Amino acid sequence: MTHPRAIPPGRYAALSREELAVTVPELLLIGQLIDRSGMAWCISAFGREEMARIAIEEWAAASPIYTRRMQDALGYAPEVPGKGDVPTIFKGLQLDIGAPPQFMDFRYTVHDRWHGEFHLDHCGALMDVEPMGEAYVRSMCHDIEDPTFDATAVATNPKAQVRPIHRPPRSPADRHPHCAWTVVIDESHPDARGIPLLADNERSRAATLELAPIDPSDDGLADYTGPLLSDLDFAAFSRSALARIADEVCLQMHLLNRAFTLAVAQRADADGLLRIRRRQLVGIAGIAAERLARALGLPATPQGAARLLAVHPLLNPAAYVDASVDGATVSVRPSPAHEDGAWISLCGPGWTAALQAVVRAADPCLDTEVTGTGQDWRLTVVRRDRPAPEPDEVSVVRFSTGSAFAFEPRRSLPITPVWRAGRRRPG
Repeated sequence: MTHPRAIPPGRYAALSREELAVTVPELLLIGQLIDRSGMAWCISAFGREEMARIAIEEWAAASPIYTRRMQDALGYAPEVPGKGDVPTIFKGLQLDIGAPPQFMDFRYTVHDRWHGEFHLDHCGALMDVEPMGEAYVRSMCHDIEDPTFDATAVATNPKAQVRPIHRPPRSPADRHPHCAWTVVIDESHPDARGIPLLADNERSRAATLELAPIDPSDDGLADYTGPLLSDLDFAAFSRSALARIADEVCLQMHLLNRAFTLAVAQRADADGLLRIRRRQLVGIAGIAAERLARALGLPATPQGAARLLAVHPLLNPAAYVDASVDGATVSVRPSPAHEDGAWISLCGPGWTAALQAVVRAADPCLDTEVTGTGQDWRLTVVRRDRPAPEPDEVSVVRFSTGSAFAFEPRRSLPITPVWRAGRRRPG
């Protein structure tokens, strides 16, 4: 008789429940900031219009995969695949790096299972783009949003349509809420279909990676099978559930990055692709490390910087990136992430800039010494006499208001259906 293979818990399982409740929203916001890094270099290389096409392909080739993964992990997947309802779509958005809590402040209204609305009380992405001019606002809020919202719906119900009530450019300039949308599921709608790159990304190791199951006996919520909530109180989830959510959010980033790589590869030669990927990674690596170090109160020591690497998306989830931490030393071995060409595959003895950006977020006097070959190497965090300057790539991401965004406490309330006048109650 064979027994199913036991999957060991990931590195996030070493954090306390309180630390994880802080870490999960940080990871969601970090995932949103990936584009603040990558798209800056796409604009430089290809121009604004091509950047918008890359963004569409990137999100459309990743979000359907990771949306289904989170549904399965937290038990709110539709009983019949592809027949999910509006609350299921909204739950997915609350756990999506495309809509990090508060920074992208989605407010939801449910009329019935098949009709709903949302608006954004605050759109951090808009705050970042508005200073760049109306053409960039239209690229994001029209060209990119229309196809990517429907692409996300593919994961829940291909008959779902997300359509604007109003959206930027804002008129008047201080219009609030920033945008508003309807979500309608109707059998008469044509099926939303995935783009060709989605099929490629579905074949990645990240797409089908098995992670440690949530322990239902752990204190706190083990799933999201209850009612849709206005704001997720991550502290209400169990330690086991939060560790799984953290791992899934990191996989969202890897799937997004792989889709980004596939899209850029269609437009650049090998050298150009490598250059853009490295710049993207340095930028997000440094800002992500800065936010995580601050949120977790990690010490500005070599050992603290190694712990920072252990919780950084670059090295997570553990089932995807094979690494271990001992004191101030991090050892990396061949893993599924290398097979996917993920971020870690760019790093090693031959290129250390992203690793340096991580440890210098803890203290600019810290540095890395990396030995080994190829995919099997060891990093030791060391201290130098003088601080290193911030890389230009990190400064680019710091332009985003998300780099210094502060979360605030929120009440988590169930969302009950609001019946519109003239709408017949279902059933």
